Amino acid sequence: MLAAVKKIARFYIDGFRNMTVGRTLWIIILIKLAVIFAVLRLFFFQPTLQGSNAEERGDEVLQQLTTHNDTVTYE
Repeated sequence: MLAAVKKIARFYIDGFRNMTVGRTLWIIILIKLAVIFAVLRLFFFQPTLQGSNAEERGDEVLQQLTTHNDTVTYE
């Protein structure tokens, strides 16, 4: 089992090591992912519970989980 894992790991390591164009593409992909996650974190996932104590956070989470949302319609 361990030998098979080593063979698979060596296969991928050697493949990535010998890439020329692919390495540049992977760098571009990683930069794009970093930018996307930074934008998502900045605009969509702002920390709304920051600055509150544990009891206030618990109350807010409970309220959000138990409050009925009237804007959702099921057809």
